[in-house]
Amino acid sequence: MTNERLLLISSSAVDGRGFLDHCMPEIKSFLGPEIREVLFIPYAKKDRDAYAAKISGRLAQDGLSVKSVHAFDDPVRAVLEAEAIYTGGGNTFLLMAELYARELIEPIRERVRGGAPYFGASAGSNIAGMTIKTTNDMPIVYPPSFDALGFLPFTINPHFVEPPPGAPRAGETRAERIQEFHEWNDNPVVGLRQEAMLLVEHGSILIKGGQGVKLFRKDIEPEDFEPGAGLDFLL
Repeated sequence: MTNERLLLISSSAVDGRGFLDHCMPEIKSFLGPEIREVLFIPYAKKDRDAYAAKISGRLAQDGLSVKSVHAFDDPVRAVLEAEAIYTGGGNTFLLMAELYARELIEPIRERVRGGAPYFGASAGSNIAGMTIKTTNDMPIVYPPSFDALGFLPFTINPHFVEPPPGAPRAGETRAERIQEFHEWNDNPVVGLRQEAMLLVEHGSILIKGGQGVKLFRKDIEPEDFEPGAGLDFLL
């Protein structure tokens, strides 16, 4: 069982809606009225200033102030004093390499386990699990470890997609890649469809958003779960 409070979002943008529009109601509900400032972790992209400005402008529309960890002289202290932490999407390998280089892995774990709510999108959600081995990203840089924050006893595959029934084969499917992962690894994989989110709090996991998830477990047939279903049995 986990004591952390997490909101793990598959994607910050979905077709036909503005940036974060589909998940802002869930973010606001998750943070509650008492939290007004968010520490943003922009390391999944190279241009941190531009990324932080984009996030700050968007969250300001909903009354939230944003400070980016990359702008602090002491980023470890910034993490340890954060009211809430948001990690944005981008390249998961780059994100993990930067977090390790700045020695922020343990401070993030400490602050979140100490009560700060954590929310992430895409790469920011991927790192909440045990490992980043099920990311979709190219390894453009090499982090010292694939081990992630480990808040959950499974891994996450954001942006999970399946070909429509009867569609011509266009190479290896996401499900086949996850099955290859299970040839060498035992932990479950939760495939978050594009509009899906996981709300983790009070020792439970609830599927939120406009789409569900696909659960992959080694030597077990994959299962689909719809929004509103729980995944508490994974804890």
